[in-house]
Amino acid sequence: MKTVGKYKEDIKALMDKANAMDAQCVNENRDPNSAELKIQQEILDTIQEYQDIVATLERKERMQDALATPQKPLTQPALENKGHGITISDKEKFNSFGEQMAAVMKAGQPGGSADPRLFNAATGLGETVSSDGGFLVQTDFSTELLKQVFDTGVLASRCRRIPISGNANGIKIPGVDETSRASTRSGGVLAYWKDEAAAKTASKPKFRMIELSLKKLIGLCYTTDELLADSAALQGYIQQAFVDEFGFQIDDAIINGTGAGEPLGVLNAGCLVSVGKETGQAASTVVAENVINMYSRIFASSRPNAIWLINQNIEPQLFTMSLAVGTGGIPIYMPAGGLSGQPYGTLFGRPVIAIEQAATLGTQGDIMFGDFGNGYVLAEKGGIQSDVSIHVQFIYDESVFRFVLRIDGQPVRASALTPYKGGANYTQSHFIALDTRS
Repeated sequence: MKTVGKYKEDIKALMDKANAMDAQCVNENRDPNSAELKIQQEILDTIQEYQDIVATLERKERMQDALATPQKPLTQPALENKGHGITISDKEKFNSFGEQMAAVMKAGQPGGSADPRLFNAATGLGETVSSDGGFLVQTDFSTELLKQVFDTGVLASRCRRIPISGNANGIKIPGVDETSRASTRSGGVLAYWKDEAAAKTASKPKFRMIELSLKKLIGLCYTTDELLADSAALQGYIQQAFVDEFGFQIDDAIINGTGAGEPLGVLNAGCLVSVGKETGQAASTVVAENVINMYSRIFASSRPNAIWLINQNIEPQLFTMSLAVGTGGIPIYMPAGGLSGQPYGTLFGRPVIAIEQAATLGTQGDIMFGDFGNGYVLAEKGGIQSDVSIHVQFIYDESVFRFVLRIDGQPVRASALTPYKGGANYTQSHFIALDTRS
């Protein structure tokens, strides 16, 4: 039997013979005759036969090579760090978050050895010393902690969240750079009516980049030696203290953040619309006209999603707020339950939620109206880094756990928007606040 190489040579020779017959017909300016067509059919049949033989021989060679290659021994897969904690097999997992925290504590003690189930998170110094970078929280615990942090906060769970993984330290999101809809829309797009054959005017949108650079939110949690001895109690204490504090701080940054080393809060953002007080309005009051004007300045599309945020010390103002109708009046604020049938009090049918981060009565930020789902974006890197020190509070028989979450956020708009009709003095936004009344 011929070799694969010889069959390929024969195929090439047969193709050359068929091509030569075609060239002769072209030179003589005629079609192939019946004898020539019969010969070409036989040539093509032979070529097809040879190609089938070549394919079979080459397949046989591949199988022989595979059988001759020794199989590599099975090895245990390496630990996989996906940026959201540490993923390991079920057999190597900690049974509870408290058990992992107890292992972290033991690894941090002088002469203590690290549990093989712990995974170091280096910060540039090394991966073998726990105090250099701490330990990544096991994936399922890390995910649950993040979920509890966002569920505990009033605002964080309402924002648009973008997870960042891998080695990225931030994200850039394209956004429309739009400040006015009076002459164009979407930052420069214009459609217009024209007569037939009339000249057309070009238009183009203008864009900006929403840049989120991860900031560090660091939490410290002090525990006694007695608590460390009980992993179940340790888990309950750390989860409650850590989750509550992180949820509080994230919500505070969403409202009051400066953007320097922390997220940019809505009260410091260029897109905030601040509604002025009424003429002759008394200091430290909220009147019906205030909330009516605030409601009229939020984007119409945001009204179904928007919420009212208040400091609890303005509630007496809301309970007594009314609009005069003839010789009587109608209430504006509907308390939770009762007439409103809602878990929250309502204004214009939207929830009124009291938060600690709102400013005190009479100050800008004591009452706000905002659409956080469409108007505010949060970027977070899910890996929670944890480590422990027994030295900070040694004389008090206490250890200190440290947790680090990397997160950033800001409103999606850089400025308030001038509507198509209404003028520059009647701007609109996702976020509305009431001016200081002093």
